[in-house]
Order: sequence, then structure tokens, then C-alpha cells
Amino acid sequence: MKLSGLRWWIVALLFGASVLNYVDRNSLALLAPTIQSQLGFDDQAYARIQNAFLVAYTVALLASGFMVDRFGARLSLALFVGWWSLASFLTGWANSVFSLGLFWLMLGLGEAGNWTAAPKAAQEWFPARERGLAMGIYTAGTPLGMTLAPIFVVGLAGMFSWRAVFWTTGLLGLLWMIPWVWLYRPVKTHPLLAEKERRWILSDSTGSNSTNTVTAHWTWLQALGRKEVWFLLLGRMISDPVWFFYLIWYPKYLVSERGLTQTQLKSTWVMFLAASVGSLVGGWFAGRLIRRGFGPERARLFTMLGCVAVMPLSLLVTRVPTVGMSLALASVIVFAHLAWLANISALVVDVVPAASLGKVFGLVAAGSSAGAIAMNGLVANFLKQGSYNQWFVIAAFLHIGAWLCLSPLLRRKITPAVLQRA
Repeated sequence: MKLSGLRWWIVALLFGASVLNYVDRNSLALLAPTIQSQLGFDDQAYARIQNAFLVAYTVALLASGFMVDRFGARLSLALFVGWWSLASFLTGWANSVFSLGLFWLMLGLGEAGNWTAAPKAAQEWFPARERGLAMGIYTAGTPLGMTLAPIFVVGLAGMFSWRAVFWTTGLLGLLWMIPWVWLYRPVKTHPLLAEKERRWILSDSTGSNSTNTVTAHWTWLQALGRKEVWFLLLGRMISDPVWFFYLIWYPKYLVSERGLTQTQLKSTWVMFLAASVGSLVGGWFAGRLIRRGFGPERARLFTMLGCVAVMPLSLLVTRVPTVGMSLALASVIVFAHLAWLANISALVVDVVPAASLGKVFGLVAAGSSAGAIAMNGLVANFLKQGSYNQWFVIAAFLHIGAWLCLSPLLRRKITPAVLQRA
């Protein structure tokens, strides 16, 4: 028996893993007021706990990329999801700042792997013309997880306790592993894959600079010596703190500055639904430009330039008079950022040899975590002065700086021949 559209089943599982990934990590931000009250810690301790996650996450991005290149997406992602699900389950037993920080650090070690294994799976299962959409779909799991999180997490905590939230999400991750291990196999030999779909996946009829058939391998030193890797790393380091702020701090902003209760934080699902749509639209729009004859790099950077134009709205988030208006502006901003993120992720796949994709994707994503760590420190210091305003001013202009870092890719033609000489 053959499964029709098997590549879309694979991307659906990647989407599910991304949903779980962000439900898990967003739980602490949503439950922070309650957990802080019960365990007795302040905002500076909260920032340190979140940074423990991010430091572990940054280190794990590098190690997980190596694992993905060495062991493949199937085994690696199963191990990553299993580890972070165990960490989430253990978080439900935390009884001190130390144990909460330790389990959150463990969560970071596991969750990073989702973002090195998923691009590898997309590269293996989709030709270039569909790859941006595929990556947009599983990236959309990020904000959808956060869309569901306020409803699921706050609702479950209200019915039972904050601990029950972490026990439940841990069990869900372990259940996800069953269909993943069953369905994921190499494309060339997959027994459930129809021949017509197999030929389509293995083709690359776009005439792009895609590297999905390139067998070149970059060492760590070669990767660090490539200008395009540094362009991509800096692009994420500069821009991703905006997203991490809305993940980690914006719920706390709504409580402390806008007077919302923890139960009322359910309304933030609107913002993350907008982000989910943005991820899909960003991947779809760039794919449409590619079909019209744009090169992949040009199509993605043109789409990202449109996202840049939205970011100055950050200046208004704290200045509008109502919670609804603030949330609406935040929704537009995260819509644009996730459209941006889908495309910068696809750029990595466009310019990196397939054999080194996990390693380089981990290196680039480590830049994202480094930026988020710096953001946490800045915001915590701004709050000592009593205001989030300075951060929102900075956030208004980060994406234009990131786009300028990436713009040399418009002038650079990355070809398989160049990659094989690396």
C-alpha cells in the first residue's frame, strides 16, 4: 500500500513537533506569575532561568547539527523530542528556583534539535520550488503552538495546577515519536512512497541554485570561513530577539503594565495565530516569486524587505491606549517576523551543501539564541528602571540592520560548482 502525498505527511509531523516545541517552552512565560509566587523568585531570577534555557539551547544547536548530519533526521529528531518531553515532565516536579532552572536547561538541550533536524528533513523530502512552503508550514507550528498555549496551558492550570501542564505536554511529546519513527524513511527506498512522488521529490526542475544534490561537505573551519554563513548568523542574531521578546516577556508586560490577569492572557492566542499565518504567507510568497523566475536568494530577500517595513510599528505598542490596540500591533509585528523567519531559514538550505546542512543550520541558529540572551539581559535591566519602552524603540529597527547584513546575498551567486570547491 502506498500513501498518497507522503511528503506532506512528513511535513505534518514536523509541524506537530514544532507545535509541541513551543507549547512546552511558552508554558513558563504564561505561568510565570503563579510559579514566581509559589516558588518565590523575582524578575531577575526569571531572566536567569530563561537564560539557562537559552545557553543550553545555543550549545545544543551546535551539537545537534552534528548529530543530524551524522545520524540523519529520523533518529536525531526522535531523540530530541524524547529528551525535551522528559525535561518538560520533570519541570512539573520543580520545587525551587534551582530545580526549575535545571529542568529548563534540560529542555533547552532537547528543543534546539528540532530546528536542525527539520530543515534536513525538508531538504530530503522537498524540491527547491516547494521547500520554502514546507519550511513555512513547519515553522507555522511555532506560532500555532503559542496560539494554543494560552488556551491550553492557562486552561489546564486553572482546572488542575501549573504542574499538570508540564506533565501533560511531556506525555504528548512521547506519543508523537510513534508515527515519526514509523513513517520517516529514506526517500529512495521508502516502501510507502509512490514512484511518481519519489521522482518529483528527487527532481529539481527550478533551475535554481539549490544544493539538494550537492555532496560537498564543509568542516567547521570551512563553514566559519564562509561569508554567507556569517551573513545568515548575524541576520538571525539581530532579528530574532524581537520574536523571543514576544515569547518570553510580552505576557509579563501585559500583566504588569496593562493589568491583565493570568486567565486573561488567553487573549494572546490572537497574536500567535497571526504569526502562524505570517509563516505560511512568507513561504508561499517567496515560492510564487521563484516560479515567476526570481532566483531563490532574491525572492526570499525581496519578501523579507517587505517584513522590514512593518517593524517600526514597535514604537506604538506601549503608547496606544488599550490592550486590544497593543495586541493588534503586536500581532502585525509577529506576522511579519514569522514571514521573515520562514525565508531566512530557507536561505540556509539554499546556500549550504546538503551534507553540512545540520551543522551550519545549528551554527546560524546559535546566533539567534545569542541575540535572545542579550535581549533578556537588556529587558531585565530596563525593568530595573521601571519601563519596557526602551526595548520597544530598539526593536523597531533591528530588522533593517539584519536585512543589511543579508543583502550581500543579492550580489552573490551560489552554485553547486562553487560549493564543491569549498
